[in-house]
Formats: sequence, structure tokens, C-alpha cells
Amino acid sequence: MEDVNKGLLQFSKNHYQHLHANSIKTNSLQPLSSIHFDRQYESFGDHVTSKSTLLTLLLIGIFIILMACVNFVNLSTALSVKRSKEVGIRKVLGSNRGQLFKQIMSETAVIVGISIMVALGIAYLALPYIKHIASIQESLTLFTPATISMILGIGIAVTGLAGLYPSLVMSKLNPINALKNKMVSANVGGVSLRRGLVVMQFSISQVLIIATVVAISQMNFIKNADLGFQKEGVLIMNVSADSNSVKKQNAFKQQLLQIPSIRSVSLSSDEPSSDNTWSTNFAYDHQPDEKFQLTLKYADADYIKTFGLQLVAGRAVQESDTMREGMINETLVKKLGVKNVNDVIGKSIRVGRNKWYPIVGVMKDFKTNSLKEQIKPLFISTQKNFYTRVGIKLNTSNIAATKAAIQKTWDQYFPEYASSPAFFDERIAEFYQQEEQLSLLYKIFAGLAIFISCLGLYGLVSFMAVQKTKEVGIRKVLGASITSLLQLFSKEFTVLIIVSFFFAMPVAWYMMHSWLNNFVYRVPLSIWFFVSAIVGSVAIAWITVGYKAIKAALANPVKALRSE
Repeated sequence: MEDVNKGLLQFSKNHYQHLHANSIKTNSLQPLSSIHFDRQYESFGDHVTSKSTLLTLLLIGIFIILMACVNFVNLSTALSVKRSKEVGIRKVLGSNRGQLFKQIMSETAVIVGISIMVALGIAYLALPYIKHIASIQESLTLFTPATISMILGIGIAVTGLAGLYPSLVMSKLNPINALKNKMVSANVGGVSLRRGLVVMQFSISQVLIIATVVAISQMNFIKNADLGFQKEGVLIMNVSADSNSVKKQNAFKQQLLQIPSIRSVSLSSDEPSSDNTWSTNFAYDHQPDEKFQLTLKYADADYIKTFGLQLVAGRAVQESDTMREGMINETLVKKLGVKNVNDVIGKSIRVGRNKWYPIVGVMKDFKTNSLKEQIKPLFISTQKNFYTRVGIKLNTSNIAATKAAIQKTWDQYFPEYASSPAFFDERIAEFYQQEEQLSLLYKIFAGLAIFISCLGLYGLVSFMAVQKTKEVGIRKVLGASITSLLQLFSKEFTVLIIVSFFFAMPVAWYMMHSWLNNFVYRVPLSIWFFVSAIVGSVAIAWITVGYKAIKAALANPVKALRSE
């Protein structure tokens, strides 16, 4: 590859240098394997994705599996008190620690095996809907060598993670204490470990809640941001720039304007906000070339009217088939160091190696690309040979009939080409397709994480309610209120959730700060994002604990004290 690139460099010097003395054009090889992740050319298609995004999703998937394992460990060690007599009898009858360890690990393996079967069924049903959360249009196969290996690997890993600790705890129980029923939850598996696992669970949940809230806020900001132009009600059509099509473009435009529901039509190289990366060297006011590049767009005289752009000085370009004059934006005025926008009107600009042309207007800044990028210094002029877009401003009263009339006109002028109409706001939405999908995935994963956390919490509270049956009865006989009994059950979990917040907050801040850095225009990481996570987690925990706690608090104390 290195040798070929050297040869291509020499090829460039031999064949390109004489074309433009002041520009450099080179060719180089690009490995096919890197195209999917090479963001340098992402405007050429929607195939490009970010490795960091895939890594984030992989880590979230691992965390959710860990949360499920945490639940299993918590509930297994808590419920091992009930199995203490069974373990004691087995030990008395000759079972050794290794046999008990294998038995409990085998039970865990059976549970994991059943869960994998259920998961495969759900995955099979969900597979057709993957295209809604990822840019994958091809049909996917569930059973491939890679997925089978992954499923087996996950099964072994989850069995080990979930079963190892409960197996070790139960296999070392003292048979005498077990048979005398002296085992309590405090000395089976350690309360401190279970608390630590609950903290870990809710830390993961809160990270995902914060990520979801931030992602939703950023996407709402994007949808409602002032882009500096009107994106609604404008239909975009791609048109060929071959010599035959160029001759028909003006007639096509005039015919479209005869349709009553069309307000204006513009021919251009591209729409105001696009993936356009067309830029070049330029010079201003008969000075040497500037040190930064100038972004180019070519459009007819109706461009400003069709897309609702605003002029802050001068006028729009007049209709012409070739370049005769141009407009620039406020960003270019600032970068040139000019204080007053009116001062550039009448000055000359040279694009590339072309002639000097007068500047006739200054446009108010609009977003030239997505909100991930800064507004670029822009030059707009007329050049018929570069027009590949038709922008059609519609009255939105009867869109279906208008589109049918447009299609009929298209077929009349360009029967050899298929039309591909799309509304401008839909094209802008494509800029953020991956971010929208990531936002949706955060919602799904956060929902899963909260659900798994609540399942574990409900299980622990259920076990606690059984363990504290007599204590609750005695407290009620001695005058304890239902409120104080609810506090008894919820106090510890509330403290654990608050502790988990302090672990979750720095992780969530770092993760979402890195994600927001992909956008030049973004929402600030407000403290309210984090407050909402802790408040939401506590509220969800109270609701989860509440039902079981109220049921225990309302139980008849006489029955509780009579029960053995």
C-alpha cells in the first residue's frame, strides 16, 4: 500500500500540477475495511458510523447483563436462608462442599439456559424491527457462527457471574446451624455485599436515565433550533446537470410556476443546509488569497425567496446563466475583519482562479451544514451548469395533488430520469439519523435498566417483609404508625440510591459531555439533568417498595406474632 501511494503521489505531480498552479490535487488508497468508520468522506453516503457509538452500546449491553446477574446474586443469597435446612441435611447425609457447589451452579446453568431460549424467541420476533433503530436495511440472520459463539459465550459468562458467589456461600454453610434454623440473612452472603450490588445497579440505571434525558433535550433543541431559513413546505428534487437536462431546466421551472399551489421555484447546486463540502481558495478586494477556504453554492435569483433567507445588506443576485456577481454571509464578513456589512457591498471577490466579481449582497447567517459544524464562510453566485437541485415552495393546503402535478411536469421534461422528491425538513432530519437512533436506544436501555432494578428491589423488599414479619407485628402492637413502617422498609434503599447517584454523576457527565462535543450547537449540561435522575430513581424505588411495604404494614399483627 505504501509503495502504491508513493506511485500515486508521483502520478498526481505529473498529471495535475499543470492544471492549477496554485492548488494541490492528489490520489490515495483507502482500505475497504475502513470505509464504514472513515468520517472524512461521510457526506458520500449514510454508511459511516462511529466506533465510539458502537462501543457505548456494547458497554450498555454488558452493564444490563451485569444488572441481571446482580439481581440473581442478591436474591439467591437472600433466599439461601430458606434453603439452609436443605443444605444442612445434604451435608449430614454425606454431601461435600464440591458437590453442593456443582448442584447450585447446575441450577443456575438451567435458569440461564431457559432464559437464553426465551431471549432467542424474543430476538427472532424483534429482528425485523432492527431497521427502525439502526441503519441496517438488509435482512438479518439470527443464527450465524458469530452469533452462536456469542450466545454460548454469554451463557457461560452469565452462569459464572450469577452462580459463582451464591454457590460458594451456600456450599460453606455450617450444617449444625442450618439444621437448628439459626441462619439469618445477615450471615448468609453479607448484607454489605448486597448493599454494594444495589448501589451498582442503581448507578447504571441513573447513568442511563441521565443519558436519555440529555439525548432527548439535545434532539429537541435540534428540532426547534433557528436554522436561519424556512425548512417546512419546500420540496427538493434532484436534477441531472448533463447538457441536455440543463437546456430544459428553465422551461421546467416556468412550467412548475404555472401550478397554482406552488409559490416559488429555485434552481441551485444544493439546498441552504446540506452535506456540501465544496470549498476553495479565494481572494478579497484585490488582495492575495486568504488563509481560509470559502464554501461555494450556486443558485438562481429565486433562491432567497424560496428558502426564506434574509439579506442584511445589498440585494440578491440577478438572473444569469453564468457567474457575474455574488452574495456572501455574515460569517465571511467577520472573518475578513470588516466591521460594517455595508462596507463589503461593491467590493470584489475572486473564487479560485476565476475573475474578480462584485459582491452585491450580504445574507444573514444560516446553518450551512448540520448543527455539528460551525457556520462556514459562504459565497453564492449563479452558474447554470452546476444546478442539480430544484427547490419548490408549496402551499400546504393540498400537498398530494400538488405532488401529482409536479410529477406529471417532471415526466414531461425529464422522462428518462426517475424523480426522487423529498421535503427539505426530511433531508435535514437525515443529518441526525444516527443521533435519533442513539436517543431511541438510550430510552430502550434506560427502560430495561429501570425495570431490572425494580425487579431486584421488589424481590429484596419481598424477602425483607417475610424476614421482618414478627418485627412489624411487635412495632404495630407498640403503636407504630403505617408511615413509620413504610420508612422502615424504604429508608435503607433511599440512602443506597442517593449513594449510587454520586457514583453515576461523574460517569454520566463524562459520557454525555463527550457525546455533546459532536455538536457545535448544543444544550448545556444543566444540573437539572442530574437532579431529574436522582428524583426519578427515588420515586421509582418508592413506588416499587411501596406496594409490598404497605401490604406488610397493614397486615394483622396478631397473625404475624402467632406465626412460627
